[in-house]
Amino acid sequence: MFTNVLRKGSIVLASTVLAFTLAACGNNGGSNTAGGNTAAGGNNTGTEQAADLKGEIRIDGSSTVFPITQAVAEEFMAVNNGVNVTVGEGGTSTGFKKIINGEIDIADASRHVKDEEVADLKAKNQEVVEMPIALDGITVVVNKENTWAKEITVDELKKIWQKDSTVKLWSDVRADWPKEPIKLYGPGTSSGTFEYFTEEINGKKNESRTDYTPSEDDNVLVTGVAGDKNAMGYFGFAYYEENQEKLTAVSIKADANAPAVAPSVDTIRDGSYKPLSRPIFIYPLKSALAKPEIAAFLKYYNSEEGQTLVEEVGYIKLPAEDYQKNLDQLK
Repeated sequence: MFTNVLRKGSIVLASTVLAFTLAACGNNGGSNTAGGNTAAGGNNTGTEQAADLKGEIRIDGSSTVFPITQAVAEEFMAVNNGVNVTVGEGGTSTGFKKIINGEIDIADASRHVKDEEVADLKAKNQEVVEMPIALDGITVVVNKENTWAKEITVDELKKIWQKDSTVKLWSDVRADWPKEPIKLYGPGTSSGTFEYFTEEINGKKNESRTDYTPSEDDNVLVTGVAGDKNAMGYFGFAYYEENQEKLTAVSIKADANAPAVAPSVDTIRDGSYKPLSRPIFIYPLKSALAKPEIAAFLKYYNSEEGQTLVEEVGYIKLPAEDYQKNLDQLK
């Protein structure tokens, strides 16, 4: 039933209507579904259907978290055909703006909520609940024909990506690299991945050179790097895994004397892929937890079924106790 949602190029224009289509053709029978009216508490594992579960759940935010949330939404709606779940991918900051403005119920985020966003919510008598749902490693990628940039230091990445960078050619990074122009691709400024990368690599959040091709759609970045021998980009690990036949992941050296570490499930999980390993999140409105359909959806998201989907779309699931902590917040 679950389709590989990382292949967003074919569905992105329909992402806002997919929920309605799936809801219309979902399974009308059986008892294997998420939650129901008991989803906010108890020991329900997310596999009992509530026939009267109805409503709409609106989600937007991180393009990195999008594949997980979209996969969960597809499976949840297939067995809860009275619930419509729409999932956008406008970027983490956009997701928080929308939840502050009351436009959505859940924000996908590839960074922690900011103090000022918490304050804006409080001013409207609202708050969000932080739920970590997976681990990700921001992956620096180059074209398959790139035979020189197999590994790079954090300082060299900073030299390339910092504000007002003077790097124009690969040879500006290392003298023995080609005297060819670097074509750069990366997330847009509303992306949590952009914020995390700039803070960890450039030393200051949101400070970056601006002469690169930005996009909130990671498939645009994949296509750009795959189509240019001299290109470099960065995005979530799952998008690299989905496209590794087209791209090469660059191993990262925390400093000049450190070993070069490639992103992988193991190195992201154990934190040795640094400084670009990170948790990713969903943030439901606390007031929305009282709605049975939203409580059921969140319970399903954190259930064993949801954890399986985390891995199916290429991310690294958290320890079981982390999902249990999320579930405890629903009681």
